[in-house]
Amino acid sequence: MISNLAKDLKIYNSISGKKESFIPIEKNNVGMYVCGPTVYSNAHLGNCRTFISFDLIFRYLTHLGFKVRYVRNLTDVGHLENEDDTGEDKISKKARLEKLEPMEVVQKYTIDFHQIMNKFNTIPPNIEPTASGHIIEQIESIKKIISSGYAYEKNGSVYFDISEFNKSKKYGKLSGRKIEEMMNQSRDLDGSSDKKNPQDFALWKKAEKNHIMNWDSPWGKGFPGWHLECTSMSKKYLGESFDIHGGGIDLKFPHHDCEIAQSEAIDGCNPAKYWMHTNMLTLNGKKMSKSVDNFILPFQIFDGQNKILSKKFDPNTVKFFIYQAHYRSILDLSDKALLASEKGFKKLISVFNLIETLKSNENKSDFNVDNWITNCYEKLNDDFNTPMLIAELFDCVKFLNGVNIGSKNLNSSDKNKISTTFKFMLFDILGFSQQLDEKTDHNSQKELIELLIKIRSNARNEKNFKLSDEIRNELLNLGIKLNDDGSSSSFEIMK
Repeated sequence: MISNLAKDLKIYNSISGKKESFIPIEKNNVGMYVCGPTVYSNAHLGNCRTFISFDLIFRYLTHLGFKVRYVRNLTDVGHLENEDDTGEDKISKKARLEKLEPMEVVQKYTIDFHQIMNKFNTIPPNIEPTASGHIIEQIESIKKIISSGYAYEKNGSVYFDISEFNKSKKYGKLSGRKIEEMMNQSRDLDGSSDKKNPQDFALWKKAEKNHIMNWDSPWGKGFPGWHLECTSMSKKYLGESFDIHGGGIDLKFPHHDCEIAQSEAIDGCNPAKYWMHTNMLTLNGKKMSKSVDNFILPFQIFDGQNKILSKKFDPNTVKFFIYQAHYRSILDLSDKALLASEKGFKKLISVFNLIETLKSNENKSDFNVDNWITNCYEKLNDDFNTPMLIAELFDCVKFLNGVNIGSKNLNSSDKNKISTTFKFMLFDILGFSQQLDEKTDHNSQKELIELLIKIRSNARNEKNFKLSDEIRNELLNLGIKLNDDGSSSSFEIMK
């Protein structure tokens, strides 16, 4: 059953440039396609940000009651080094350099990608198709585009004719780029190119003799263009029109613009109702990118084996860092930012672990719990606003700290609501792993005890012996014995 909350969900649609109410094409079903990684190397943290963000979107849509078909592809052929269809295939180049079969490269980095996503506790997509597994579908797509009059064959390669397409349709719907300006800014084609215009992109590339990965086609041996694979696979598994198409902001142009053009050439319609894009993750103020050697791999963060950070950070901390910014905002990774995120996440988990031990009664709570829960959902419904959701959780933390020291009252029913909502938001929606690092958990417990000792010491100095004794007795009930030496206190955990 679809939750009543679903009617309030708004999503920022990149193609309209504004937030829109989310109304799926089919009432109870959602089709979502996200452009996955090119598996020729380890995925850096900037890549992971996109998939972590769409994991939350997948989780929340499912929670609202929608039956979601989540498709995320793996690019294992056709992604050339340069955007102008020149250079080697990235998989083939890596295979040549490492003296491996191309599918060995694909397998190696696919396993690595899945291991990283598992570390971040993301839910696998429903379908994870590969480009090399859908060559037949891509050849059929090319035939349809040629039949529509928007593609041409030259010397065994097939190109999309953007100038011809732009006579009756519009190329660049997502990026807003105008074909006339693009043509004026492009370099002249040299005599070796088979393209009519520099902007035309490859649907099928002729395989030269040294090209390892190639297939038979009506135009000779070759391999598909990168843009074509997503069009073909999304149509196969989600139909001509589906609800959400996602990816990183760097895919807006040319990849997603090309996808839209291909779909309109095949069946006359934009493939997705809502286009969603995650923004860049920068590293010390510069774009995170493998091409400029400014990136960090997740496992380098987890084990501390890098020259950028002062220590290692666990996946929950890194995920918390990512969610502290909205998915459409640029986020800068630095040692300072991760240290702050670690501190914040520890505080959140410490208080969550404390909830069950808090005293409660039947008196009215000094906190509007129902209003707080409503606010949490409002933040999620506002284009999945995770930083504002986290702010709501910390508002509750502030109240619970007051309950802990006896200055605030908590109703028994409200206590259950807070505990349930906290657990749901942390683990079911934000997707933090409940397998918390024991050392981290122990350190958080130690910090919390030391904070209570400090509060108790202040109470004693102010001669508030009632509060002082209450803290001591409550800690004793939890198996923590305070040892007073007159001026200060130490503690021991009793077995």
